[in-house]
Amino acid sequence: MATAPITPESHADETPEAPLRVGLFGTGPWAARVHGPALAAHPGVELAGVWGRRPEAAGALATELGTRAYTRADDLIADVDAVAFALPPDVQADIAVRAAGAGRHLLLDKPVATKTDTARVLADAVSDSGVTSVVFFTLRFSAASAPWLAEQATVDGWFTGRAEWLGSIYAPDTKTPYAASPWRQEKGALWDVGPHALSLLVPALGDVTEVTAARGPEDTTHLLLRHDSGASSVATLSLTAPEKAGGVTVELRGRSGVATLPEVWGDGPLDAYARAVDALLTSARTGEPHACDVRFGLRVTEILAEAERALR
Repeated sequence: MATAPITPESHADETPEAPLRVGLFGTGPWAARVHGPALAAHPGVELAGVWGRRPEAAGALATELGTRAYTRADDLIADVDAVAFALPPDVQADIAVRAAGAGRHLLLDKPVATKTDTARVLADAVSDSGVTSVVFFTLRFSAASAPWLAEQATVDGWFTGRAEWLGSIYAPDTKTPYAASPWRQEKGALWDVGPHALSLLVPALGDVTEVTAARGPEDTTHLLLRHDSGASSVATLSLTAPEKAGGVTVELRGRSGVATLPEVWGDGPLDAYARAVDALLTSARTGEPHACDVRFGLRVTEILAEAERALR
């Protein structure tokens, strides 16, 4: 296989040049618009099948992607080398633990789970099995933002930072398929866009050592963070901002001046997801963990869970 996956159960009939066989778990808007098309088009991947909690949706998406639908998640796990997820976080975590136990590499979505214990079980399962993992934090794989963040992470002397991630999917008169997501309705911006903000602030400013949180209008949440570098940061998160007030801003200030995140979305989520697939292939081939692996996903869950406790 092209990536020489590190699994206890390699498929004996495959050659080193064969693509990585990947199963897609999930049939919602992200699976149909991003995950599925990116996997189907990737030259290093064979999209082996689709599983979803609604069999009719899995069948429709599989037909659209030119693959087959599975009715049992474990059957798809058995037929592949890696699994990709577009599921609610805690549904994802349960299946991912089983997949890791079967020796399958994991391309996870953020957050990896909304409960710290669940995320830790998943991270331990990955460690115990020796598989590799990548978590899709969109801007960590964007052609516009990833190089900017890599540069800022090498700069010393950051004093403070801020991230504003203001979405409008639940604002009045906003129509989007993502609004139908039950887990987003329940968990709000803290868990949906909070991981994105942390994925940019933590690499630049260091791990979070203190968390304070306060509520704003609707689901809006404000985080005040202290980092182990000595810097502090604030994050404002919302899925209910007025449409004209929405947008993403990340800014760092320190001895070297002010650094502001350039064009946010760059080439869009489809190409960013393709780069996440590249990252999984590279980690599987080399055995080197990616910076956005399940352990980083666990840390994000721990920080957000602490913020959630502060809100209570």
